[in-house]
Amino acid sequence: MEKFGKSQSVLRTEDVRFLTGQGRYVDDIVPANALYGYVFRSSVAHAEIVTLDVSDALEAEGVHAVLTAADLEAMGMNIGMKGATVKNRDGSKGAAPLRPILAKGRVRFVGEAIAFIVADTLALARDAAELIEFDYTDLPVSADPIPSDALIHPEAPDNIAFDWSMGDEAATQAAFDAAAHHITAKVVDNRIIVNSMEPRGAYAEWDGTRLHVAINAQGVWEHKDQIAHALKMDPEDIRITNPDVGGGFGMKAMAYPENFLVAAAAKSLGRVVRWMGDRSESMLSDNAGRDLISTCELAFDENHKIQAYRVTTVNNLGAYNSQFGQPIQTELFSKVLMGTYDCTTTFHAVKGIYTNTTQTDAYRGAGRPEAIFALERTMDQAARELGVDPWELRRKNFIPKDAFPYTSATGELYDVGDFDRVLTRVETECDVAGFATRRAKSEANGKLRGLGLCFYIESILGDPSEAVKVEFVEDGTAKIYVGTQSNGQGHETVYATFLSDQSGIPMELIEVVQGDSDRIAKGGGTGGSRSVTVQTHVTLAAVAKIVAQFTPYLAEKMGVDAAQISFDDNQFRADASNLAPTMLEVAEMARVDGRTDLLTFEARAEIPGRSYPNGAHVAEVEIDPETGKTSVVRYTVTDDFGNLISPMLVAGQVHGGVAQGLGQVISEHVVYDAEGQLLSASFMDYGMPRADDMPFVDFTTEPTPSTANPMGMKGCGEAGTVGSMAAVANAVQDALHARGVKQADMPFTPSRVWALLQEAHDKAA
Repeated sequence: MEKFGKSQSVLRTEDVRFLTGQGRYVDDIVPANALYGYVFRSSVAHAEIVTLDVSDALEAEGVHAVLTAADLEAMGMNIGMKGATVKNRDGSKGAAPLRPILAKGRVRFVGEAIAFIVADTLALARDAAELIEFDYTDLPVSADPIPSDALIHPEAPDNIAFDWSMGDEAATQAAFDAAAHHITAKVVDNRIIVNSMEPRGAYAEWDGTRLHVAINAQGVWEHKDQIAHALKMDPEDIRITNPDVGGGFGMKAMAYPENFLVAAAAKSLGRVVRWMGDRSESMLSDNAGRDLISTCELAFDENHKIQAYRVTTVNNLGAYNSQFGQPIQTELFSKVLMGTYDCTTTFHAVKGIYTNTTQTDAYRGAGRPEAIFALERTMDQAARELGVDPWELRRKNFIPKDAFPYTSATGELYDVGDFDRVLTRVETECDVAGFATRRAKSEANGKLRGLGLCFYIESILGDPSEAVKVEFVEDGTAKIYVGTQSNGQGHETVYATFLSDQSGIPMELIEVVQGDSDRIAKGGGTGGSRSVTVQTHVTLAAVAKIVAQFTPYLAEKMGVDAAQISFDDNQFRADASNLAPTMLEVAEMARVDGRTDLLTFEARAEIPGRSYPNGAHVAEVEIDPETGKTSVVRYTVTDDFGNLISPMLVAGQVHGGVAQGLGQVISEHVVYDAEGQLLSASFMDYGMPRADDMPFVDFTTEPTPSTANPMGMKGCGEAGTVGSMAAVANAVQDALHARGVKQADMPFTPSRVWALLQEAHDKAA
């Protein structure tokens, strides 16, 4: 059982279905005659509700229900949505104001759900929404995390949701006091909108006994628990399914009001109720990502070794606590606070601030990209101020190979690592030696060229345990039921590949079943790059269980002692028998013999520890100073993901992650005006990256297998984003620094870059 997937790339089996239009997304599978839901949303950012009269809407043609917060409470629902909190410095809990499914008494951001209209058609529901009388008294608005006279929640004076810290503040200050060099950098991490290809959607149906809710989410069990709580139902009376999902990126991991609304309406009306968001709704109501400003400080000794690191962050939470909002820029940021560098004297302080904007929560990487971005921008600034090579400054401060296992400054146990080897490999792959020539050529053409490095590490998050079920089917195939949920990563291919490798069952005879709370008892869903490591680990346990239970059965068939039977090269063998059946053949024997107990196997297992993927991203940019346009012209990645099942799928994950990081750095930016109105509310105004913005991504691996799981794997789903942000930003800063630009913050849109160059020119003149 020492195999780990042969590391052979295979074509994704699900792609034919998707590329030929045969994907079955939530809006494709709604039962006939479903009613349509439409959300009436707030058009103002902060106001007391004076009048909310839905009577005319309720009387409109084709309308079956119009639900408000009062109606949900009258139905006996718990209307408060889940939101994790962190502890303040003084040990008290962060603020936990009510976040109602539908606005109650007050609206706090543009796009907040106020009422839910259910009608025969979407057009009729929209028409009815026009008849709702919504009068309000405006309140002061705070669209930025700065002191304001807008009190958004009484539970949070000065709009401070939490005041959190980690580390030894006194020891860190002492190290700074004694340091030979003190570097300070202000790092801005701008807000983005996730914009998954498929917007959020759901439908619900009630048969009088059980409730079924289909959601295009990143797992089913969290939603099952939350809907059960909201509707005060026994969880066993609820079935949650995830069909094909067109992108999630963390944004679809948590609950939203619409999930509860379709469930409540379906249960109340006894009809199927559907809701599907459009792009405008997504931009107004989906949880956003990032949105923080950090002051980062590094203390160095006279030999440029890091002595201490201090980060002070202000985090814009939006109007409410989203499901994971408070932990993202605190506990999850701190997972990789010190990155790959050998320093354990750190202090991390964060204030979370409520504003009259959409909530912020997990976006590809969830805290770790933000932490690495802050650290790696600061390392580059330190190199400039110290007058040393940024690559050598990193190399000098790496955790040495012989120091592993290594306990980081914030308590993470890095099991393995060889950072110097990875950096040496990427140095060759990206041709650092030829950069000066390429820069000179760009300058001859009137362009600025910059080189940027980011060396990252990330901590794999989420539940370390997972469940699986393997079923041998009468037609000679097998099914594997998994607890994670694909939203574009290729799970169907990778799980079938892994089970085939471990069991000998041909891949084309394996069906991967996911996203159904009735078909597998428990699962952790997808998020935090956990899926492959936890799911393959429990698959190993299931295969071991199959072998263990098939062996005594075969001993009788083969007429040998069970101890003589081995499972080698995907066949059961014994020296005293000429039989050598495969797993599928043993299953068929058992079926013929009526041994149904040998046809289904379930397992649950927990990985021994987290894995820590790491690697180096190197970006080269070219900037046209006449227009400010920034182009990423070369991009090189060398990662350490440990052992790989499918290198091609891994490369795809890296490419996608790089695109999302590059998008944030170059063009993506959420803008609110002073009244809390979203100005970047369409693709006409929000700068999504396009095909011609993406460079070719040169991807290689330099693996050091993890010791934290039997397969030696390290998660890869979010690594591309974790590494790309600082690599591109550092390259832009490198290009601009030659023209006197000392501080450049993303996004590096043409207008912003042009303005920075003009300002630097004017100062020099």
